[in-house]
Amino acid sequence: MNVVKYFRLRRHRNGKFGYYLACLLSYMLPDALFRRRLSRCLAGADEAVARRADYYNRLDAPFSLPDNTVTLKGFTFGNRKRLKTFRSAYFFDTVRYTRYFSPEKPFAFLFGDVTTVPEHPSVVKSRPVEGDNRNSVLLNLDRARHFVFLKDGKPFRDKRDMLVGRAAVYPSQSHRVRFWEMYFGHPLCDLGQVNRTEVVRWEWVVRPMPIDDHLDYKFILCLEGNDVATNLKWVMSSNSVAVMPRPKYETWFMEGSLIGGVHYIEIRSDYSDLEQKLKYYIDHPEEAERIVENAHRHVAMFQDKRAERRIALAVLKKYFELEQSKL
Repeated sequence: MNVVKYFRLRRHRNGKFGYYLACLLSYMLPDALFRRRLSRCLAGADEAVARRADYYNRLDAPFSLPDNTVTLKGFTFGNRKRLKTFRSAYFFDTVRYTRYFSPEKPFAFLFGDVTTVPEHPSVVKSRPVEGDNRNSVLLNLDRARHFVFLKDGKPFRDKRDMLVGRAAVYPSQSHRVRFWEMYFGHPLCDLGQVNRTEVVRWEWVVRPMPIDDHLDYKFILCLEGNDVATNLKWVMSSNSVAVMPRPKYETWFMEGSLIGGVHYIEIRSDYSDLEQKLKYYIDHPEEAERIVENAHRHVAMFQDKRAERRIALAVLKKYFELEQSKL
């Protein structure tokens, strides 16, 4: 891969070096500095903050954690391997908020692509949308990978009348395999598989496509992978429209609050109406443009850094106030 191609692929991605450098520098500061600032950081919390905090933390009654639960004092970078927090991004994205609270507080967490509800109330990156998910307390984890937004200078009507999709398609992801079997080579679709291991069909395999090239298309496929569709955030910040079934999982981006036909083009879970939906919005561009505007409004909620910190702290404050374990 040449240098120009590499940087085109990396454009619009959050830089990992800068992310980890900032995290390490912040981590070196004394926790006491953060604990003294908690009240000030929460000051000014309004109804909107409370509403989002309650969305992420749906606990509504006191609870206790097992006796062997780690306390925040033990939730340290040096202890992360024993705690099985092998991905440092999850650790840093958690500790940036937990350090505002007493080190004696018990704290349960479950990191990675979580698709089930923990037995005990725990901090997670993702959770099922349906059912009783109160034990899944959401924080914005692995944010450098997932929370990518962009500026799209091309209006919807100037884009190609097609759906583009680039994704890893593994045999274990039967929902993605089924979509590729149905629509690879379809005249309204430009699909490609970007992984070169565990290949289902070699004719699907293509080189990765830069995000800038995705923006030439009116419609962008956002199929869930192990949990949520990682590309949904940047797609909804663009002037293209996300196309997907109703989400089964959600993260800090509140995928469960999104409405088909309002924030994205919703297709059936068996994908049978894809062609019908694409043709409809090609013929009714004004409706697609309203979806783009609504998607931009949703994205705007996550772009105020101070508000995001205040909401995250409110989520944890509620968690620790309801936690009744005896130390």
